[in-house]
Amino acid sequence: MGYLVGVTVLWAFSFSLIGVYLAGQVDSYFAVLTRIALAALVFLPFLRPSLLRGRQRLALMGLGAVQLGVMYIFFYQSFLLLSVPEVLLFTIFTPLYVTLLDDALFGRFTPFHLVTAGLAVAGAAVIRYQGIDSGFWLGFLVVQGANLCFALGQVGYRRLSAGLPAALPRHSIFAWFYLGALAVAVPAFALLGDASALPATGVHWGVLAWLGLVASGLGYFLWNLGATRVDAGALAIMNNALIPAGLLVNLVIWNRDADLPRLALGGAIIVGSLALNEWWLRRRSPATA
Repeated sequence: MGYLVGVTVLWAFSFSLIGVYLAGQVDSYFAVLTRIALAALVFLPFLRPSLLRGRQRLALMGLGAVQLGVMYIFFYQSFLLLSVPEVLLFTIFTPLYVTLLDDALFGRFTPFHLVTAGLAVAGAAVIRYQGIDSGFWLGFLVVQGANLCFALGQVGYRRLSAGLPAALPRHSIFAWFYLGALAVAVPAFALLGDASALPATGVHWGVLAWLGLVASGLGYFLWNLGATRVDAGALAIMNNALIPAGLLVNLVIWNRDADLPRLALGGAIIVGSLALNEWWLRRRSPATA
């Protein structure tokens, strides 16, 4: 859980950095490509190809392509179809996808995880809902594509990791994840990017460097590692814990308007769902033993 909490704090700052310093100033496809390339450079020196079989390498690359590459393409396209509040609202369904996909890949069904994930969705909705207008269904589906990609990447890594030796150093294989994402990001920029909107200031490059080396490089590694050390319910809930964390950072540092009562109530619901999940795990453990 510590990894997920730490990355939540880390990514909470990332949202504001993107919104303040990159959005509308730097081509989004170039930003994605730069972040993934820098993240790959962090892990390439540690890569030991012999630790994985060919199919395992391809599986890890596929997870990176889906969780980072395809997810970002969906996510950035959604802003062409929806307002920002609508995009933010529709991301709250990720916990439900996490629980359903985790049960599907591990061959089980855990109704209680749907309950706690549903509470997390409700808490996030309290924070983010600002009303929607008509004609948004295509945008809704595009955002759900991004949500499904992010959820599938997390759960897929849990499934892949479960079949690997516990002693295998995960940092020595994770470069395959970013190389898979690069296989999507490079052609995406070549086909859809705007070469006239590249970084123009030191601030742009500095933010991209931090996002690539720390938020994407260290962040996605630790998030996926943390995903293997908690149950699906906790993982689902933590996906929406990013919402109050990101809003709080934005409010404190950049003094952006936020509905504090909504933030407090929604955050309390998400924390309550996590506490409920932990209580259920402790109660189930003795029975399982």
